[in-house]
Amino acid sequence: MKKPSPTIRDVAAAAGVSVATVSKYINGAQRFSAPVEAKLKATIEQLGYRSNPLARSMITGETRTIGLTILDISNPHFTGVVKGANRVALQHDYTLLLVDTEENQARERPLIEALAQRVDGLIVSSRMPEEALHWMLELNKPVVLLRRSQRLPIPSVGIDNQLATYMLARHLLNQGHRRIAYLGFGQARINDERIRGARECLAESGLTLEVHDAHAPTAQAGERACSRVMLGPNRPEAVICYNDLIALGFMKEAASLGFRLPQDVSVTGIDNVPYGEYSAPSLTTVDIQSEKMGELAMRKLLDALGGVTDSGYATFEPRLIVRESTARRG
Repeated sequence: MKKPSPTIRDVAAAAGVSVATVSKYINGAQRFSAPVEAKLKATIEQLGYRSNPLARSMITGETRTIGLTILDISNPHFTGVVKGANRVALQHDYTLLLVDTEENQARERPLIEALAQRVDGLIVSSRMPEEALHWMLELNKPVVLLRRSQRLPIPSVGIDNQLATYMLARHLLNQGHRRIAYLGFGQARINDERIRGARECLAESGLTLEVHDAHAPTAQAGERACSRVMLGPNRPEAVICYNDLIALGFMKEAASLGFRLPQDVSVTGIDNVPYGEYSAPSLTTVDIQSEKMGELAMRKLLDALGGVTDSGYATFEPRLIVRESTARRG
């Protein structure tokens, strides 16, 4: 017969203290003298006692769980965000509870509201318009957004999207390209910022940016959009893609159509996902430091749980990563 697990009463009896003392020690609700804490620690280890998280949450009102909603778990950018957030959560004895909204705006609010009931705080990636996010203030839980919030008093984390595409456009201009196109994802709020960055850079040289939409932030969407961009009347010499996945799909289809990369067309992405380094040719991109973004978002949320008020926007500076998918115009 399996030996029953020790209870909090067993710990109290063995240590010669009250059940309330053991409960306060385990939950960190009260400090005791060094000898008492040492005795409690030794007794717990000797008996092999494990506290019940559900019971602890009923006592403290804390779940020690953080909710993280992302837009698409198959996108390596979000995988990086999860890894970074989870790393910090574990360091502070929190568990991460993950929800994938699958790029579906209609599902975001009900999923986030349901998740909020089970966690102490939330890190949220959302496609919803900012004017439609006021309900997050009524969740009565700390929230950190993985995008800039200009209207809501919610801390947020992201990158300078305008600078990211400005850097890519400058790189392509320095290589002698003049007909440069942008293949974006119009449903993303940051898409307009990325268009502005590329346009600003080209305008300084008296050039205009041709804008296309991939309709989804995926490799499949980039593949489908390629013929529309490359076989149209204004075939570009270089293409800046909204993200690396679109760029990788675009490059695959461009090669299938008979275009040589980068001789016939240079291609760039944004995110610096691991796949880009191993594609053929390897992908020139902008590193947005996905893991560090997740780490910082988690630290901001832990600060909020600790009572620190912060409604600012923390920005990571993008870093240009030059690889084989871009080359000097012959």
